[in-house]
Amino acid sequence: MSLGVSEFADGVAARSLSEISELDAVRIGTDIVSAARRLIVLLRSIGDCQWLHHPPVISEAIRRYEELWMPLISDLTVGSKPPIILPPLDVEWVWFCHSLNPVSYRDYCQKRFSKLIGKPAIFDEENEDYAVSQCEKFWIRRYPDESFENRVDPDSPEIVSSANEDIKTQVEKLRFVWEKFSAPYMSETVYLIAARLRYKGFLLILHKFKDEISRLVPASDILLMWLTHQSYPTIYTEDVGEMLEETMIKVVRDGEAVEKSEVETTKKLWNRYFNQPYEKAGGELSVVITKESRLCNSTMFYWPVSDIDINTAYKSIRPRFVLELCIFIRLNPKAEQKESSFLRLRVARCHRKLQLDKKLTDLSADGTWQKGWHIYCEFGTQGVVLESHCDRRRSRGICLGKKKPEEMIAFLWNDLLRAYSLASGRFLGKQVSVFASVTPPVQAPYLLRFVPDRVTDDSGAMISDSIQRTNNFRPQEGRWLTRTVLDHAGRECFVIRIRVGKGVFKRGSEVPSPVKSEERITEIRVGSWSYVEGSIGKAPVKVVGTVTPKEPVEDWDAAWEFSSGDELFIRWDSSGSISELGLQSRKPGSLATNWTANAV
Repeated sequence: MSLGVSEFADGVAARSLSEISELDAVRIGTDIVSAARRLIVLLRSIGDCQWLHHPPVISEAIRRYEELWMPLISDLTVGSKPPIILPPLDVEWVWFCHSLNPVSYRDYCQKRFSKLIGKPAIFDEENEDYAVSQCEKFWIRRYPDESFENRVDPDSPEIVSSANEDIKTQVEKLRFVWEKFSAPYMSETVYLIAARLRYKGFLLILHKFKDEISRLVPASDILLMWLTHQSYPTIYTEDVGEMLEETMIKVVRDGEAVEKSEVETTKKLWNRYFNQPYEKAGGELSVVITKESRLCNSTMFYWPVSDIDINTAYKSIRPRFVLELCIFIRLNPKAEQKESSFLRLRVARCHRKLQLDKKLTDLSADGTWQKGWHIYCEFGTQGVVLESHCDRRRSRGICLGKKKPEEMIAFLWNDLLRAYSLASGRFLGKQVSVFASVTPPVQAPYLLRFVPDRVTDDSGAMISDSIQRTNNFRPQEGRWLTRTVLDHAGRECFVIRIRVGKGVFKRGSEVPSPVKSEERITEIRVGSWSYVEGSIGKAPVKVVGTVTPKEPVEDWDAAWEFSSGDELFIRWDSSGSISELGLQSRKPGSLATNWTANAV
């Protein structure tokens, strides 16, 4: 078997997985998209429950799983259909870990209960709550002396027990598996649908080449689907059939070290059969390479996971959405590569000066897919444009101005998101094949920046002749240093002002005088400027917060009082730098009560 060269004829672009009829024959006997979404919720809960990972708690969870849960669900299971009940979180975690070794789990069930025990297909929160409450009723009735919840003290010494060592090892091995699926886009339906399609392709390759390969390495999206599939033991056993034991040998399990050759074989097989790169946005390889002691393609970006918008108070701030883009390049080995040829990636909208260049001579011409760019983009940029250039000016040493690209293709976000696998393959001229993939856009942290603005008066109007003309040339009273807060798209959100002067300015006579330090009030107004003429305008009327200087207490050097009731204290060192901050509140229940921190 030749793995390095595609089976497809020259001039055929990477085809969509949804167009391959063979994938329809790959059977998955459950709604794996909904099941994967529920699994992500479970894994996030496990990640948040730090107490669950303490040895005494794990030992008790395994005991409850073996001695209480498995006999209970075995007796309630009629035929091959499990009852609609779910165990408490600690037991469900052990059950999930145990099921990820399908052969061991099957043998365990056959030995103890003479049948394979399955898991009910429960995918929504309402039914899940009902299933847990039903389980609690059965539990209390059968085990009146056993608490439904795991009440072991995490700090207590671990009791030596006869816990199943295979199960214990499996649980410890999967302790951090939730981190692999913590990206916020992974619970999006379009991502899971694309992952299901790639998982079917993975099973198809495994079946077709099982006699010719050592092991295949699942990408992160395929791994999510595989673990989800395995967590429903009866369904997984029916779907894979005789390949149950083979998959345990031929597929790298989570946490196992792999040979570099196994990674390359997986990539080449995928390219050979589907004519597209194996990795994609949201489907990277995160594995430990043997003898290299490093992670392959570790996470390159992080943002907090939140299912809701934390901003509910200020409508002037619009949410910001970010997506992951991955572009692979494949050169035609028969085409001549010129020294002056290069590719340029730019965004379709905004950030016109952002241009990422890559010389074609830096890429291998052996016909394999190579990662060109892996970046995160604002959804508001609409897409990216890839251009092919030939810079003939370099050889002449002169610049004749901007030259138009020889070839150009665009990948728009909406087009990629409508694609069944969130990816698209295109040609760029005759010598370059391009494969672009994205993840669904998810809300990212707010990005705000401050810009200087004109000085304003007490009313919030900018100091300007234009303002005075609208006020019948009445002098403007007071002076405030002003800053405008812009969001990620350059929209005005807030105006922040600090009072520095009082009085009026009259040419040749009266000028504003500085205010005392205790009168240097800072205020925050929400909204955008109301422009009167050009860039001259008035600040928004609504004040959402103020900060007033006050006399410092005890040994603090400065203090301010917020309109919310909180107080900020500062202590300076001998060099004039801030050495310590303190924040307290007179309002009961405030998060700011008696908080101090040393400045870095």
